[in-house]
Amino acid sequence: MPVAKVKYTDGMQFVGEAGSGHAIVMDGDAEVGGNNTGLRPMELLLIGVGGCSGMDVVSILKKKRENITGLEVLVNGKKADEHPKKYTDIDIEFVVKGKNLSEEAVKKAVQLSMDKYCSVKATIEGTAKVNFTYKIINE
Repeated sequence: MPVAKVKYTDGMQFVGEAGSGHAIVMDGDAEVGGNNTGLRPMELLLIGVGGCSGMDVVSILKKKRENITGLEVLVNGKKADEHPKKYTDIDIEFVVKGKNLSEEAVKKAVQLSMDKYCSVKATIEGTAKVNFTYKIINE
């Protein structure tokens, strides 16, 4: 079972450590008592869905022997105005770079990630509407 420990350090700064042994600093900005020394927890959620789906897409395209040379996953979240100010909409754009990439393969990889494999997306989809698109840059 995945585990995490989050430890308060100072001001509004926390250090989160995962069971893998990796750590990350989180902090708030000055208006909430922080010093802006780390990521915001809500930013981590967007990064998490981008990383999870990105790993899926790269893995699927490599298995299909597509010549992928790069991937950027651009994630934009829209928050509710009222507390708890959760994300209501999340837009994800996959920018896939490669040589002679098959559009059908890219489309299928993105679709599989979004519909079947990305556990972060599956976790948030009941709360936020997740929209996704892709763009191919053949080099």
